[in-house]
Amino acid sequence: MRGIHSILVAFTLLAFASASDPSPLQDFCVAVKDIKDGVFVNGKICKDPKLAVADDFFFSGLNKPGNTSNQSGFSVTPVAVDQIPGLNTLGISLARIDYAPNGLNPPHTHPRGTEILLVVKGTLYVGFVTSIPDYRLFTKILNPGDVFVFPMGLIHFQFNIGKSEAVAFGGLSSQNAGVIAIANAVFGSNPPINPDVLAKAFQLDKDVVKDLQSRF
Repeated sequence: MRGIHSILVAFTLLAFASASDPSPLQDFCVAVKDIKDGVFVNGKICKDPKLAVADDFFFSGLNKPGNTSNQSGFSVTPVAVDQIPGLNTLGISLARIDYAPNGLNPPHTHPRGTEILLVVKGTLYVGFVTSIPDYRLFTKILNPGDVFVFPMGLIHFQFNIGKSEAVAFGGLSSQNAGVIAIANAVFGSNPPINPDVLAKAFQLDKDVVKDLQSRF
């Protein structure tokens, strides 16, 4: 009996050791005690496979340039689960990124996905910053045919240093990798972060913080 008990304990420990939660596919998923309060899932609810059609796995339009006539001079055309329902649960997505001359995809993160970037037109200066304690900066100048990887969750950017438009395609290891634009999140949150907090965090005058908040 002691031997059987030991085996059962071992199997129980193994079950706990191999257990894991699914990767998050949204910012949060608050638990409810009663299903009558609503039905929300981590990701998307699945269609009956018998009802699936070819268009569930199809998207058209990545040959079309995005509109870069904005303050930053860049545009993202996403191809994620909202554009291709068949991507649900497959852990992958794609995006076309267009850059005007001097256009910038500002510092941002993808909290749920690693990104691999392929440049097909123009010249980009790209980089990412590692986490605490080093905050090490990795940068590279990319030309057509060059590829660069931005690890999951790390702050990164792309800047068009060429004299003409640039185009790149980014692959992401999530059906919904998410985007946190650093400046927008910090200075453009809703409601705004207390200026005293940001003034101390960034070592800025409070009036400068208020001015930055007014821009986002």
